[in-house]
Amino acid sequence: MGGSVLEFSVVILEDETGGYVALVPELPGCHTQGDTLEEVMSNIKEAIELYLETITPKEREELLARKVVSVRRVRVVA
Repeated sequence: MGGSVLEFSVVILEDETGGYVALVPELPGCHTQGDTLEEVMSNIKEAIELYLETITPKEREELLARKVVSVRRVRVVA
């Protein structure tokens, strides 16, 4: 491979049908699923690599400048 080592934030959610869904806030549309936490983490690494292969250098530069500052829970009355 020989590329740069990059680090991304990954949000993991429980899937209502079992297993997990992972998404990367810095990379819109980059998400995957897996039956276990180990599987979903392996799958999201692959999804990130494939995502980065499909974008232009300009898009890559812009996306890599994005940083997740915080993930928080908010209560609302609905």
